[in-house]
Amino acid sequence: VHLVPGPLYHAAPLLFALYDALSGSSVLVMERWDTEHCLALLRERAGTHVHLVPTMVVRLLRLLDARSEPAPTGLRVLLHGAAPIAPAIKHEAIRRFGPVLTEYWGATEGGVYTLLETADWLAHPGSVGRALPNFEVYAVDDAGARLAPNERGTLVCRHRQLSTPFVYHLAPEKTRAAYVAEGVFTVGDLGHVDEQGFVYLSDRRSDLILCGGVNVYPAEVVRVLAAHPHVADLVVTGTPDDEWGERVVAVVEPTTGALRASLEAE
Repeated sequence: VHLVPGPLYHAAPLLFALYDALSGSSVLVMERWDTEHCLALLRERAGTHVHLVPTMVVRLLRLLDARSEPAPTGLRVLLHGAAPIAPAIKHEAIRRFGPVLTEYWGATEGGVYTLLETADWLAHPGSVGRALPNFEVYAVDDAGARLAPNERGTLVCRHRQLSTPFVYHLAPEKTRAAYVAEGVFTVGDLGHVDEQGFVYLSDRRSDLILCGGVNVYPAEVVRVLAAHPHVADLVVTGTPDDEWGERVVAVVEPTTGALRASLEAE
């Protein structure tokens, strides 16, 4: 039983549900996200597979805490991706749901590039996995030269079979800009690859904040703030600043009952 709590207009919820449907699974589609309803469906319909984004994981964990309830026991695969997850949140999800978390890195452009099972994440915390057989993943510098392991740069993917894995609809210039060589493309993610081929994301190049000449990666700030028990949701961005060029701004939604003044001070 594959539960779909996310929108089917998004590539990931649609395709992961489609894969299971084609394999003979029952597919249960929620009309909209609701934390209590999602938890109830996982229990009542004995959900075995679900695809979540990190915000959904956080809200499920906090609901379980608020109710002092154990997590559903029937899950076999909890797929998550689309955004960075705080290590503290992932550790807690593994403790609650068991070793069923499968993380992925990918995009609508080209599909899923890497996968990471729970045991490998525990051995390589922060990674999004190793490349799937159809891909090679490595980092390049601003000139497009391949970087050594553990050097941070723009992540690129080489498709081993296709010279043009995707094109942007009616946008040839954008398509050309995405390719650094035949079959080698980037969707703008920054990060590095270690000696064993495990991929680590830093952020999207378009999200990078240049503050006083220093690269600030919003995803790293999000990972820290999202672990706070009174942060329900947040977004981190840069805003123009006369002195620093850009400064870092976090827009935070507190949990119900949180004291805003004390949270802001903290």
